[in-house]
This record gives sequence, C-alpha cells and structure tokens, in this order.
Amino acid sequence: MAGEHSGRRDGDGRGAADATDRAVIALGGNALLRASGEGTYEDQLAAIEETARRIVAAIDAGYEVVLTHGNGPQVGNRLLEQEHETGAPRLPLDVLVAETQAQLGYLLQQELDNALGGGTDFITVVTQTVVDPDDPAFDDPTKPIGPWYTEPEARERPFDTREVGEGEKPFRRVVPSPDPVSVVEADEVARLVDAGNLVICAGGGGVPVARDGGLRGVEAVVDKDRTSALLAPEVGADLLVLLTDVPYAYVDFGGPEERPLRDVSLRELRRHLDAGEFGEGSMRPKVEACIEFVDGGGERAVIAEPDQLSGALAGEAGTQVRS
Repeated sequence: MAGEHSGRRDGDGRGAADATDRAVIALGGNALLRASGEGTYEDQLAAIEETARRIVAAIDAGYEVVLTHGNGPQVGNRLLEQEHETGAPRLPLDVLVAETQAQLGYLLQQELDNALGGGTDFITVVTQTVVDPDDPAFDDPTKPIGPWYTEPEARERPFDTREVGEGEKPFRRVVPSPDPVSVVEADEVARLVDAGNLVICAGGGGVPVARDGGLRGVEAVVDKDRTSALLAPEVGADLLVLLTDVPYAYVDFGGPEERPLRDVSLRELRRHLDAGEFGEGSMRPKVEACIEFVDGGGERAVIAEPDQLSGALAGEAGTQVRS
C-alpha cells in the first residue's frame, strides 16, 4: 500500500508532504510518563505535553504521522486499583487494555490538537489486535505486569506470578505476550490517514483478541512495537520510529565493550540478534520489529529517544536500520 496515500492534509495545509513522508511513531513509556516523576496525573500530563511538541515539530517538518503507544504503567495502576477494591467487579485484562487505550488516546489527542492550534486534527481509534490462541506464549506466560508482591503474597494470588526482581517484593503477575497476527481496524486506520487525518491507535499493542466464530478478548498483552511493525505497511508508512529510554540499540549493553549501533544493515542487525545481544523484555522486540518492517519493504526503521525524534526522522540520530 506504500505510495498510494495522498500526502495531503485538509485544513490549513500544515505538514503537506509527499508520498515518502508517512511515519508510524511508537511512543514508549518515557514519552508518556516521566521516569523522574511519581506516576501522578500531573507527571503524565507534563510528559505528554513535551511529547506533543515534538510530534507537532515533525508534522510541521512535513511528515504524516500515525501514533502508537505503550500503556504499561497505566494498566499496572488499574490492576493495583482492582487489588485494593473489593466492592467493584474485576475486569479482565483485555478490557483494561481498552480502557487505558482510550485514556491515553484522549490525553494525547487533546494535547496534540492544542499544540496544533486548537483544531481537531487527531483521531483516536480503540484498536483490536488478533492473536493466535495456539501461540506458544499462552503455555509460558512471561510478560510481567501490575504490582509487586512478596513471596507469600505471590503464593496467594489467583494468577501466575514469577520472581522478576530483587528486594522485599520481587514477584509480579506474568501474562502471555503472543505475537500479533493482524490489526482488526487496519483498513479503517488507513482510510482515515489517506483522508488527511492524524491517527492515534494500537495503544498497548492493541486489545488482544482471538477469532473464534467472531472476536473474543483474551488475557494477554501484545508488544506495541511488534504491532506497530505489523500496522505500518498497512497504512502505507515508509518509516517506523520506535521511541524508548535509550538513544540507540547497543551491543554488549552495560559491558566493557558497549557500543551504539548507528547506521546498521538488516544483515548486521540479524547477526547481533542471533548472538543474543538484545534483552528479551527490552530491546529485542524493538530490534525484531525493525527487522520485520524493513525486511517487508519499509524504507527505514529507527530506535531513538523521544528528544531525538526530529533527528531520527531525518536519518541523523538513533539506530537507523536499512536494508
């Protein structure tokens, strides 16, 4: 579908771009909640305001933007609320993902529209991501979510827990993280973007669903970067930008020979991936998403920090992945 979009936006013509300038930008947790903050609403809003300014700068530079985002801290907070609220019915994880998609979409959409001058340029789409119910991840839940527990507390929980940290409370709930198969609303997102809209979608990787005569929610968390790589070709994106809390992907990260990967080919990146250079729960999914996108015909994929967004789009910052 790349190359079919109009590169045009209605209204004041802000950000008019040609067919090579459509980018899917995946916002990591530090783009939505400052690491130095305490997780309050005010901390979250301050981080979103800062992120909005960077996104608007990209739009003003001529890029058509589709935003995806994480939701880990927000889902964790909802789970914590459910742990301490005995009077309200507990909601399944897929519903909590949908709730936090809408929550973050609302905050992002409002702040971005304000930064664009008070219009209604952005549209939030609550997005469902199809997963395979026979994915091996369902037999080996590894994705930690929610509050931390002591070992006695973990034994009393009615769900799977695993020791994933240190200190007095090293245990957390773990859930499956299956690979995304398709995005249910991909065609509609593409139509919205082609019509000149700016779209926020696939929050938290999308609400995980299985096709079983229809659609049904499943207890899982889908990796947002993998979903972004799956969605990007569907919306005609030429660029995939994954924003995270480090300026590059590194080899020997934290070791004596640590070095950043700046401009890297698919062949070299695969070699480092096969050598186990990237952490399973951190950089590995981002690297795999970059490989999937570029290998599937995408022009370029980038891993960078949020404050590097302009340079990342211009090919001057972050880990730049090309074929």
